[in-house]
Amino acid sequence: MSTATSRTAKSVLKVFAASLVASTLLTGAVAIHAIPASAQGKIEAIDPTKGFAPLVDHVMPSVVSVEVKYQPAAADGALDMDNIPPQLREYFEQNPQFRDRFQGERGRRSSAVGSGFVISADGYVVTNNHVVKDASSVSLKFPDGETYDAKVIGSDSKTDIALLKIDTKKTFDFVPFTERDSKVGDWVMAVGNPFGLGGTVTAGIVSARGRDIGSGPYDDYLQIDASINKGNSGGPAFNLEGEVVGVNTAIFSPSGGSVGIGFAIPASIVKNVIEDLKSEGKVTRGYLGVQIQPVTEDIAESLGLEKAEGAIISNLTESSPALKAGLKQGDTVITANGEAIDSAKDLSLTVAALKPGTKVPFEVVRDGKRQTIEVEIGTMPNDTPKMASIVGKGDFDMTDLGLKVEPAEDGMGLRITELDPKSAAADRGLKPGDVILEVGGKSVSSAEDMENALKSGKGKKVLMLVRSGDQQSFITLPRDQG
Repeated sequence: MSTATSRTAKSVLKVFAASLVASTLLTGAVAIHAIPASAQGKIEAIDPTKGFAPLVDHVMPSVVSVEVKYQPAAADGALDMDNIPPQLREYFEQNPQFRDRFQGERGRRSSAVGSGFVISADGYVVTNNHVVKDASSVSLKFPDGETYDAKVIGSDSKTDIALLKIDTKKTFDFVPFTERDSKVGDWVMAVGNPFGLGGTVTAGIVSARGRDIGSGPYDDYLQIDASINKGNSGGPAFNLEGEVVGVNTAIFSPSGGSVGIGFAIPASIVKNVIEDLKSEGKVTRGYLGVQIQPVTEDIAESLGLEKAEGAIISNLTESSPALKAGLKQGDTVITANGEAIDSAKDLSLTVAALKPGTKVPFEVVRDGKRQTIEVEIGTMPNDTPKMASIVGKGDFDMTDLGLKVEPAEDGMGLRITELDPKSAAADRGLKPGDVILEVGGKSVSSAEDMENALKSGKGKKVLMLVRSGDQQSFITLPRDQG
């Protein structure tokens, strides 16, 4: 009992991480069927106090159950007796019934179910990437029992969206995406196939916007409290006008079932992804080529910013659009293409939405002054590019800061050799082996560099660029540890 309880506790903790997006990624839906043309698209908003039945009647025929099959790992599930431990081989030879059962389990790959919805009369269907990933065949089941084969046109793992096409010339009814942003407090209705039950409708409100749940670089989820469970993945969340406001994708759940915290990909993101998948079979994103981090209150103070806003560039990739245009480490991006950048996530989303090849102005704060730099946006590469690690070459005892450093092996920066565990540096997460690349915006590679940078700085805190492993980030330390 205690062991089971311990395992349960560990499982609960795991939910807080990306497993929330994988193990509780929903899977399942209803079906699709023809409805009168006059009932397609947007309808007059219903009065939720009088029930959701009219809305259900309107949208239900366009929600589908996505049924997926996988290619078996081995065609016959055969067990290679020569490649198993001798003791296990002997056991199977003495107990062939267990060997046969084991072979059967190895050869069997379970199918999966998910949800989806029709977005065009010619049978294009939206679902989640994780629903159809690695599928050998996909079929869509409608509320009236009709089933159609479907082809995966394209998918995008970064947003977890996939586009399917029904393999038939039949005309289908469909539901539209909303053209406006959802607001916290808006009513939503989710339709899907939880636990394979099919045709399930739940209602609630938008609980929050802009949620980052650690599933990918472009997380910008709607949080809804309409009950969704495993099997709802890829299903739609509707507003009161019958428009799709989001694609149900994940839940937070210590138990595996709904606790009223679900996440949907906003329609604005889905529409852009689907457009690319339909025309090119893949998603093309804008690329700046920078490593960025949020501007904290401490960093804002050390940079002389009035408030914590924007995204600070901690590194640039080799031959990147940003590097070619003249952006530098330590630049704080305040606006991009005329849009205010309040956070690092804002910059990622804004750049990703830009068309490669376009020239876009970026307003940055550098050395306390604002300036605008025009960058020609590149195309997001498939592979992770190499960072440029741009920095400007005795030992230096920084006792006042709780550090001892020495020149790094490659001559770029000062490597921390000792660290006072009670120091502010330790509190900020620094550790032996980390390399200090810049202090106060100036490259450091010697004791003289460090001393000059500390003396020339202003304010109570000093900004440092630190490399830890293959990541670079800015931290602030008080100049006076006393």
